[in-house]
Amino acid sequence: MERTTLDLWVGAFVVAGLAALVVLALKVGNLSTYNVSESYQLQAHFTNVGGLKPTASVRSSGVLVGRVTSITLDTERYEARVTMSIDKRYQFPKDTFANILTSGLLGEQYIGLLPGGDDVMLKEGEEFKQTQSAVVLEDLIGKFFTTSVDAK
Repeated sequence: MERTTLDLWVGAFVVAGLAALVVLALKVGNLSTYNVSESYQLQAHFTNVGGLKPTASVRSSGVLVGRVTSITLDTERYEARVTMSIDKRYQFPKDTFANILTSGLLGEQYIGLLPGGDDVMLKEGEEFKQTQSAVVLEDLIGKFFTTSVDAK
């Protein structure tokens, strides 16, 4: 009887450990639960999305307000069209800036929203007019070398 009780406790700890690993994997993989049923779609165009991926976070003041749902190439403008699903609890003015930012040691990229002061709010399907593309390290290094060569 004692052996059965011990096996039961070991099994419970193994199940708890596996559950903790699953939660950790979801957090690290940026796939934590997010309710997309109560959301609306917004779009933004960027000249360069860098390493931005679908399911990337959309944050405002560090708070998760949505997720990137798709990234496609707009063949008319030859820019990346990013579609985001924003939680309906959060409304943003029409003059909100959408920036591609990098966070953490792993360098995951996300969209940061900087609200403006307009009284009119963005609605379903509308687009952020003011965007800032991802900073590409290779471009920065190239600019640094060309300006240092020109200075000599």
